[in-house]
Amino acid sequence: MARKREREAEQANDATVDKMDHDGDSSSDDDMDIVNVDFELFNYDPQIDFHGVKTLLRQLFDADHQLFDLSGLSDLIVEQNTIGSTCKVDDKANDAYAFLTVLNLWEHRAKTPVAQLIAYLSEKAKTNASLAAVVPELLSPAGGGKSVVGLVLADRLLNMPAEVIPPMWGMLIDEIEAAVEDKEPYEFTHYLVVSRGYHEVASSLDESERKQKKARGGDEAQLLYFHPEDEEMRKHALAAGEYAFTKDDGSVADSKRAFQEMGIRPQGFMMLIEACRFAGAVKAIGDYVGGGA
Repeated sequence: MARKREREAEQANDATVDKMDHDGDSSSDDDMDIVNVDFELFNYDPQIDFHGVKTLLRQLFDADHQLFDLSGLSDLIVEQNTIGSTCKVDDKANDAYAFLTVLNLWEHRAKTPVAQLIAYLSEKAKTNASLAAVVPELLSPAGGGKSVVGLVLADRLLNMPAEVIPPMWGMLIDEIEAAVEDKEPYEFTHYLVVSRGYHEVASSLDESERKQKKARGGDEAQLLYFHPEDEEMRKHALAAGEYAFTKDDGSVADSKRAFQEMGIRPQGFMMLIEACRFAGAVKAIGDYVGGGA
């Protein structure tokens, strides 16, 4: 039997959180308080982490979360408790502020939540030229397992400090290496990282501003990232691109505003990274954030 890779709570890098004023905006330098918070990394615990992981999966898939069996997917993640991490504050019994895991798509292909994801991601990849060239073929049953794709799922609460992220990714690399040594099914040829981004768009509450933006040739096509490290990781990808959510009706909710002047339209985003480049991509996250991985 393979050894179980349990660990004591791993402390992520100390991070500072800026205290927000009552309007939700950062306070000025004169009245802003700095709060030191200790974040810790834990193995998944099926008795504790189901609901927290499910909530973060709902956030990750945004408008399309209802297309999946999120309960089944959450169960699969938390039961795989030697791979991936939750990030928490104060105590293991609390809900996760962030999570990270990788699933073997070939190993779990017959399970309903994974079959749903494979079909969904294959179709979404076809809508993006970069992804369409490689992703659908890799995920196709015709591949017969020759290419083994690890599906990387990760998300975190908004305004989580970036310093907590490199330790989570670094830990994932170590755990995958240990699992491969134990002859467990984590020897991948590719990693498919699912994330999300957004486009800034003029709020419907300000018609004059929207017209001004259009008149001066404002570009709404640029993808911005909810996870800034994705931009750095993308440089190591074989293919990467965004896609529209199926359940997005095309309207922009004014409640989803990135800044006072702008609304946002969320987009799905994925990147395919060859296994031989994955460690380099993870190292780039640490270098980018400045915390090391």
